[in-house]
Amino acid sequence: MTTSLMNPAGVGVNMMSNTAAKGGPTGACPGWLMTAVAPWGENAEDAYDQGLVELGLGDSRLIEVQGAFLPMGFTAVAPSALPMGSLVECHLATAFTYDGATACAGVAWAACKTPEGEECAVVTKITTDLDFEETESLLKRNLQRRLASRDLEVINFDVAVDEVTAAQEHHGVAMAVLILPDSLKMATTTGRVRGATRSINKAMETASKRVDTKAPAAPAMRPGSRPDFSL
Repeated sequence: MTTSLMNPAGVGVNMMSNTAAKGGPTGACPGWLMTAVAPWGENAEDAYDQGLVELGLGDSRLIEVQGAFLPMGFTAVAPSALPMGSLVECHLATAFTYDGATACAGVAWAACKTPEGEECAVVTKITTDLDFEETESLLKRNLQRRLASRDLEVINFDVAVDEVTAAQEHHGVAMAVLILPDSLKMATTTGRVRGATRSINKAMETASKRVDTKAPAAPAMRPGSRPDFSL
């Protein structure tokens, strides 16, 4: 479900939540998607800070994480307020723009299952200067590729994309984020080691069948010696 809000200053924020999670128990690693736009920044840093406040991250200490996999036990829940000074892990996409130009940012997650039957979750993000529909399509394609490269079967997924048009002579920012408030408490929780994916196995099989030939190295020449060209 998507809930759209607009504050008096003209800063928009969308809250992405799993309706099934509302009122239900949180998982071992709860998280939620959110987006926000800030079109009236005096400069890029001002717009960025406004966006963080609207995302509910203005009073938090952020750890921006890269990579595809989410902590084991990830569960989508409804957004909630974070205590001041919280140390929060997040997958954040930030698209900047200026003076009437448009930009988009998006984040998506997918709950998956490995060929061995183990459940996991992956995330991807994107920033573009395209419109909302094109950005959402590209984000979904990126998510599909990320799943395919790891031989993962989709169980459920969610996508959050937002678009901003900067005010005249102002800086704007579109932000999308997957917030994981408790992930740092379970840093040691991981899954088992997986074997090579099908693509890697195929590449290794091809390499094992290839016969490489290499010419023998020429003998080293001492200074002052003359090369022998006789057959």
